[in-house]
Amino acid sequence: MKIHLLAIGARMPDWVKAGYAEYAERLPRECALNLVEISAVKRGQNADVARIVRHEGERLLTAIPSGSAIIALDERGQPWSTVELAERLRGWLQDGREISLLIGGPDGLDPACRARADQMWSLSRLTLPHPLVRVVVAEQIYRAWSLLHRHPYHRA
Repeated sequence: MKIHLLAIGARMPDWVKAGYAEYAERLPRECALNLVEISAVKRGQNADVARIVRHEGERLLTAIPSGSAIIALDERGQPWSTVELAERLRGWLQDGREISLLIGGPDGLDPACRARADQMWSLSRLTLPHPLVRVVVAEQIYRAWSLLHRHPYHRA
């Protein structure tokens, strides 16, 4: 199974790249995390933010591999504990379908992406910067995998 992390934003700071890679590289091939970066639309002083978010959403939706389950990362989603995420990961692994996790840009996720999603996942009630989200998601996927495999990484 592959988990596709489809994220708006292509030029991330080194700390984001390193943080994401730290956890993505720990995952085994049967639970591979594949980052697909989609360039953000340039924003000017008088930018039409609604149009930009819609355009970024269209690009996210186009990047979704055929047949994959879609999970939108959005503050309106359901918060999952680590144990709940591990159970979802177990189900995804058993199902065998690829998973596409959608991360919007700095102005959020297009409503069309939320409408297309099979599930919506909220990482926190806090507003997180979108580059940090990819690091947190990678770490939580690794943590959930380690919990399922009784790896000592998860100690709760």
